[in-house]
Amino acid sequence: MGTTNSLAAYYAADGAKMIVNRLGKTLTPSVVAVDEENHILVGETAKEYGLLHPERMAQVFKRSMGSGKKFKLGGREFGAEELSSFVLRSLKEDAELLLGETVTEAVISVPAYFDDKRRKATKRAGELAGLNVERIISEPTAAAISYGLYEKTRNTRFLVFDLGGGTFDVSILELFQNILEVRAVAGDNYLGGEDFTEVLVTAFLEKNEMEADRLTEKEEARLHKEAENAKKQFSEKNEVVLRFPYEGEERTFTATLDEYEKLCEPLLEKIRRPIQRSLADAHIRLSEVDEIVLVGGATRLPVVRNFIVKLFRKFPDTTIHPDEAVALGAAIQAAMKERREAVKEVILTDVCSFTLGTEVSVERAHGMYEAGHFFPIIERNTIIPASRTERLYTLHDNQESIRVRVLQGESRFARNNLYLGSLEIRVPKNKAGEEAVDVTYTYDINSLLEVEVRVVSTGEVKKQIIKGKENDMTPEEAAKRMEELAYLKIPPREQEENRLLLLKGERIYEESTGNDRVLLDMWLRAFEDALSTRDAGAIEDARRELKERLKELEEWKE
Repeated sequence: MGTTNSLAAYYAADGAKMIVNRLGKTLTPSVVAVDEENHILVGETAKEYGLLHPERMAQVFKRSMGSGKKFKLGGREFGAEELSSFVLRSLKEDAELLLGETVTEAVISVPAYFDDKRRKATKRAGELAGLNVERIISEPTAAAISYGLYEKTRNTRFLVFDLGGGTFDVSILELFQNILEVRAVAGDNYLGGEDFTEVLVTAFLEKNEMEADRLTEKEEARLHKEAENAKKQFSEKNEVVLRFPYEGEERTFTATLDEYEKLCEPLLEKIRRPIQRSLADAHIRLSEVDEIVLVGGATRLPVVRNFIVKLFRKFPDTTIHPDEAVALGAAIQAAMKERREAVKEVILTDVCSFTLGTEVSVERAHGMYEAGHFFPIIERNTIIPASRTERLYTLHDNQESIRVRVLQGESRFARNNLYLGSLEIRVPKNKAGEEAVDVTYTYDINSLLEVEVRVVSTGEVKKQIIKGKENDMTPEEAAKRMEELAYLKIPPREQEENRLLLLKGERIYEESTGNDRVLLDMWLRAFEDALSTRDAGAIEDARRELKERLKELEEWKE
């Protein structure tokens, strides 16, 4: 189920095979439209119809999976899960036509960086399409299987670079005998080939002194299509011309590949960050990666391939069609699940893409406690299935209960992370800190989280399977909230430098794991305590010390 295109494959006696759709193609555009008679159109037909009636078409809705966002098509509203289910149902019908039998089960791939809510939304889409979703598999893992990496005879470390239409994943995997282990994943759910198209759209509008909000929906759709065609021409030409008729005359924009690369530099920098994070989490260097595997249609862009070669200083493996690799891998995974004799048995391990934890209060200056801090229990990139236990204590005298709020994310502050659910248990009345609970998180490969809370003094236990609750906050709102800081009472003269340092600390914290996070949290709290004193000398000393510590930590990571 891709952002731009979706595909299906099956496993036959002679290996994994792509399924062609009713138009004889393997790629089905992830586009849905509703015509004037309220008929649902999917794929190429919907895409063409949408050029004429853009208000009745939806695309790139994969980016909104699990967000609750609604798409209006011809007076009707659909969620991203419903739109995705139409595409999946179309693939299911194509498979049934080719195979001559009813298809009831499927393995569906998702970006490695999809969080719990997005994975469950994908599973729901499959169920709405009439499929029993046997497994949700990460796209880079599926790609690694399809490249035959699980059949290699020697131990191999490889990096899967997956840049699709709307999402970017980087995964580091290691093969040891018959175990294919995911070491680390990172990515960006809002970065893909569509953004490289928008670069040309923006440049065209600026060159022709045009305003985007003055274009009609039909003109916007036409301009986007022309930009998409121009982008693809870079694979064969060093210079492209984007032509677009507007207000009775033809407007043009000409760009060379070098000029286009310069325009794409901000996007390439966004690609660099997840790569660095995944390498740091896997505790390996670029030079220790044996192979680079390219997945996703956007990896065919020369600007992307040039960037990869310069960054990794080696040529990537391109032996399989980048658009088809994931679907073929999902088919092989289905065969593995059926224990087909023709498929070499391989043990697949995955990792937890995001940190799972709870909300706690931490001690600040003068014995005061501050609520709202995030306490990691299962860190991101922990191999799953995994189970971790942490002990939490009562905060007040005669406290009667402890509530465990289950959170997912990387921010130091609970409010910035995704809320999955909560569990409350009663504890005996006692002095503060005298009663405690052992909190155990157990996370499996199917994204199911079991939370167990045990009262240490009484042995009472409560358990709950956290399936995730709906959250109306959109990804954009969540990102905005993460940028909000609680340091606005700092005098304006000092605010800029201190906020910058705190933001840097927050960023390094999100990129770190384990003991590094413990140290960072301690250093940042010490600086925040200094800020609360309003003492210029104390703030200056604390700022200087934090700067040095952050610099040392970054240099060590490099």
